[in-house]
Amino acid sequence: MNLDEIKKRMDRLNGKSSGSSNGKDYKSVFWKPQEGETNYVRIVPYKHNNDIPFTELYFYFGIDKPRMISLTNFGEADPIQEFINKLRKEGDDSNKELAKKLYPKFRVFAPVVVRGEEDKGVRFWEFGKMVYQELLGVMMDEDWGDITDLTKGHDIKVEKISAKESGKIYPVTTVRVKPKPSALSDDADQVQSFLDNQENITEFFTRFEYDDMKESLRKFINAGDDTEKEEINHTGKAPATKQSIEDKLDDIF
Repeated sequence: MNLDEIKKRMDRLNGKSSGSSNGKDYKSVFWKPQEGETNYVRIVPYKHNNDIPFTELYFYFGIDKPRMISLTNFGEADPIQEFINKLRKEGDDSNKELAKKLYPKFRVFAPVVVRGEEDKGVRFWEFGKMVYQELLGVMMDEDWGDITDLTKGHDIKVEKISAKESGKIYPVTTVRVKPKPSALSDDADQVQSFLDNQENITEFFTRFEYDDMKESLRKFINAGDDTEKEEINHTGKAPATKQSIEDKLDDIF
C-alpha cells in the first residue's frame, strides 16, 4: 500500500489538489449493501494497482445507457465534457443548469471479499465521496496500519440505512473498521485465488468511441419538450432553446 497515494487522494477530495458492462455478469462482479442488513467486508490488495486498492472513475448517467464511462478517465478527449465546458463559459443560467445536469458523477470501486460469501470470490464495492473519505482517513492513520494486509488487516462493518431512518433524502451507508485485526483467510490457496482472480474494473464498462458519445449527446439534447418543462419546473427559468443548444454543439463539433 502506498501511503503517499492515499494522502494525495484525500487532499484531492478536500479540494487541496490542483455504462454498461461489456457483456459480463454485473452481479458476479459487484457487491452492493442492502438496506437494513449488516455486512462485513475485507478490502483486498488490487491486482491491477499495487499502490492502492481504490479506483476512481467518472460516469455520465441518463444520457444514453444507464451509465456511460467518461473518456477523461483515460486521458482522452471527451465530447460531453467539451460541451459541458462550453456551457459553463456561457453567462446564461439555463446553460449552466444544463451543464450541471450533464456533469459526470464521481464513483469509487474497491475489491472486497464479503464475509460469509467467500465462495463468490473478489467483487467490487462501489461507493461515493463520503465513504471514500472515511476509508482514506482510516488508512492514513498509523494506528490502524494497512487494513488490506493479508494476515493482520481489518474487516469493515457496512450498513445501509434507509432514507426514512436516516432522515436524509437518500439512503446512507455507514462504515466502521473493526478494531481487531484478522487474516483474510486461513486457507493459503484461497488467499492466492482472491489475489489472482480479479477483474480490471476499468475494462468492465463499455468504452464508447468519441463519435458515438457525441451522437448520444445530440439525441439527449433533442429528447423532446419534456426535458425543457422539467428544467423550467426546477429552475423557474426557461432553458435555452433547442436551436441555441444545437448551435453550440455545431460550434464544437
